[in-house]
Amino acid sequence: MNDPAPGRAAIDEVVHGSLEAVYRKCRDDTSGAVADYIPELARVDADRFGIAVATAEGRLWRFGDADDEFTMQSVSKCLVFCMALELLGRRQVFEFVGVEPSGDAFNAIVFDPHTGRPFNPMVNAGAITIAGLLYGALGDGAMPALLERLSRAAGRDLKVSEAVYVSERETGHRNRAIAHLLLNVGALSAPVEAVLDLYFRQCSILASAVDLARMGATLANIGKNPVTGDPVFDVAAVRDTLAVMFTCGMYDYSGHWAIDVGMPAKSGVGGGILGVVNRQLGIGTFSPRLDAKGNSVRGVEVCRRLADDLGLHAFECTNYGSSFVRGML
Repeated sequence: MNDPAPGRAAIDEVVHGSLEAVYRKCRDDTSGAVADYIPELARVDADRFGIAVATAEGRLWRFGDADDEFTMQSVSKCLVFCMALELLGRRQVFEFVGVEPSGDAFNAIVFDPHTGRPFNPMVNAGAITIAGLLYGALGDGAMPALLERLSRAAGRDLKVSEAVYVSERETGHRNRAIAHLLLNVGALSAPVEAVLDLYFRQCSILASAVDLARMGATLANIGKNPVTGDPVFDVAAVRDTLAVMFTCGMYDYSGHWAIDVGMPAKSGVGGGILGVVNRQLGIGTFSPRLDAKGNSVRGVEVCRRLADDLGLHAFECTNYGSSFVRGML
């Protein structure tokens, strides 16, 4: 019997070859440093490095330490934002948090001077506001609901690193300051400590590069997990989430990211990056060494090289590589 998908061997070779080449080119880069303002993160092995690519059709490629777990940190913000949009509606969410790039560090204690609200949900102030909205709607059930939703996006049960959670709770004084200021300006109404507990636990969820790739593929597949078939997120919420990821997801590197890589993405100080090529791919990377803006040094370079190799930039003039991938899967 003829192979029903004769192009799959070719695409396997292309993607695997590209991943291997990118992995080899990036693994010797030891620039950057692990996040040390959270004591538990300072203890991670800085040399770990993994890459995974998952398609909207359910296929997966992995390289290096792609199955090693790390805490999601700010990568979780995009998925929690998507959940909030679906649960509460965009009108209520956008009443409390904006969608504009801030141009400031992710943990800056600054709000939009015109609205008095956080600039966007991908910085700490905005993410704490989103956590407050979820806590206000779900109470103590917010964290179980959040963990269940992210687990469905990954296609497996995820858990929280208690050690990292405790470390963040005990040292997160800057986030406490942000939360109290949010309360002062009316962007937060739920109890501050309860909201911060939810936020710290959210950031401490353990995932791997494979999990991030699967989550990205779920977003790429308009909210449906391509492996399990589970409709995890609402289509309209996915659209808004991808838009904000594209403009705000890489901290104050987001503008250059849009030019250099050209895909919606979210990074975290745990060393992860989740990238999405709409209707096609999810990309997950893990490498703990961060640049001055808080993004994984290797992860940024991996995504840049993959975008170049496979034509994944949203505004690629020829779009040859991306069309090639789409047509062969």
